[in-house]
Amino acid sequence: MEHMKPKILVVDDSADLRQQLIDAFKKEKFQDQPYEVFEVGDVPELKDAMSGPEPDVVLLDVVLPSGDGLTLLPQIKKQWPDSQVILMTGVLDGEEKINAAVEATKRGAFHFLSKPFNFANLLVTVERAIEHKRAEEERRALREEIIASGGIRPVFKSAVMQAVIATVEKIAASDASVLITGETGTGKEVICNAIHALSPRAKGPLVKVNCAALPRELIESELFGSVKGAYTGAHVDREGLFRQAEGGTLLLDEISEMPVDTQSKLLRVLQDKEVRPVGSKTVYKTDCRVVATTNRVPDEAIRQGKLREDLYHRISQITVHLPPLRDRREDIQPLAEAFLRFFAAMAKKDIIGFTKAALDRLISFDWPGNVRQLQNEIQRAVLLCESNQIDAADLSIATSRADATQGDTNFTLLEGLERNAIIQMLKETGGNKLEAARRLGIGRQTLYNKIKAYGIEV
Repeated sequence: MEHMKPKILVVDDSADLRQQLIDAFKKEKFQDQPYEVFEVGDVPELKDAMSGPEPDVVLLDVVLPSGDGLTLLPQIKKQWPDSQVILMTGVLDGEEKINAAVEATKRGAFHFLSKPFNFANLLVTVERAIEHKRAEEERRALREEIIASGGIRPVFKSAVMQAVIATVEKIAASDASVLITGETGTGKEVICNAIHALSPRAKGPLVKVNCAALPRELIESELFGSVKGAYTGAHVDREGLFRQAEGGTLLLDEISEMPVDTQSKLLRVLQDKEVRPVGSKTVYKTDCRVVATTNRVPDEAIRQGKLREDLYHRISQITVHLPPLRDRREDIQPLAEAFLRFFAAMAKKDIIGFTKAALDRLISFDWPGNVRQLQNEIQRAVLLCESNQIDAADLSIATSRADATQGDTNFTLLEGLERNAIIQMLKETGGNKLEAARRLGIGRQTLYNKIKAYGIEV
């Protein structure tokens, strides 16, 4: 983000002090940019200035002609919410000064200084204030970009999702491991993107791995690396995802689908912060933040033997749960409208919105596939729509719960046949999923997804 010259507003009834500060700041720069300093001497002048551009920092005297800084502080923050206010006083002392400083902080002041002050100390405080303001601006810009999927910027209106985003903003700066739970399609990967983008590791890599999609015989090599000749087919050294994520974030998607014996080795890596590639005697230190996701309820996964309890406690220093879309219906319309704007632009179609009938159907539907299903539904509707509004006829979702039930029955018959075919093929191949996928004529990833969806034990 490119910044302009830092702007300082000095509010003090002493003309001499104002001039001293102007002269002093003229000799300084912030990140190679010279300061722009403005001055006012009383409350009417300050109120006139508040109709102008927002300064980065306001140096505000506590005692002013016809007013005081503490009273004016909330007005300044209301007009210029991003400006950092540093209060200055030369008349308060002792307990009175402490009380004023506490009150100033409550009202939004960045800092509280006593006169006379050393300019070098003031300059450090001003620089910190500007850095804080710009960090907040950058975080807000990032927040607008990352609460999205595929370049779309949906808006969450529900209180529960606002709470989720507030939690993400609080935890992003730490290195604590995070476990994101929620049904398939609720946006767990989007939340991981947010955590990484808002963290100090944002300039580092964000490496993602779907634990359910990796063949059992290759998952350790993929995660920890391997050396040439470590196993059949290992023709070259493999660095491993932990080392690829050095200085950044590693997403372990659907961690409860990882083989339990690999979970044990993963736990050791997380505890020791070092990794040894398969077939190697060399140990490498690791420095990456781990974010894991699961669509299972952790307690149930532990009881079923899908997730080691000790690993769960290691990866869930912080847990973020994403509720299903049916439990936050107030998000459906803003999400649908955001998806519509994006896909209409992609398709170069002039579609301006939804009819009431279409919106009613979208909001009343239960969305078993959550946000991902809604996104796909809107994309399909945009492609089929022949007018400037999407109507109920353009939607493929059921018109009523009775229709949905009938549709589910038809799908269940087909799914039952498909499930049985997959089970039979896995038996014939001795559990070799790669070979089973080949014989079934589907991709390996598709087979893994169906095994997971149908709850097939391999």
